[in-house]
Amino acid sequence: MPEPGHDQAARRAPQSRLRASHADREQVIDTLKDAFVQDRLTKDEFDARVSHALASRTHADLAALTADLPAGPPVAPPPRKASRPRPENTAVKNGVRVIAATTFLTGAVWAGAWQGQTDSQVWSALVLTFTLVWVGIVIFAGAVMLESRRHEHPGGQLPPAPRSGWSPS
Repeated sequence: MPEPGHDQAARRAPQSRLRASHADREQVIDTLKDAFVQDRLTKDEFDARVSHALASRTHADLAALTADLPAGPPVAPPPRKASRPRPENTAVKNGVRVIAATTFLTGAVWAGAWQGQTDSQVWSALVLTFTLVWVGIVIFAGAVMLESRRHEHPGGQLPPAPRSGWSPS
């Protein structure tokens, strides 16, 4: 049991002789991490100091590990230039949806005509009509999508095609 006045003596003891807590060790390790990220410590120095921090018993032991490092929070890197978000091109999205829907509908008419047992002129006219309408929609929607893309880029130019390892030559 501690003697009376012992707690006052502990308060008067220098901070460096006090025992370090787990939180104190973690704080020093965070400081070491920041120094490592800022290239102030090599990987070997960082590993050695972290090992010493985990084994440290007093605040003096911990202070020795960061004595040669600048005090305070790490210097923030200069802010990067924020890229402007590209506005959505609704004309392209809607064009893709229209082409997909009409392709599905035309395919269903073709499948119905192919599965049908009769060689009716009604089915033939329906297939021909749906096919011609589908071709017209694809051409029109494709033209709208290309025009929309052309307006997105300066000078009315389309963006360059993505390069791949394959060339047609």
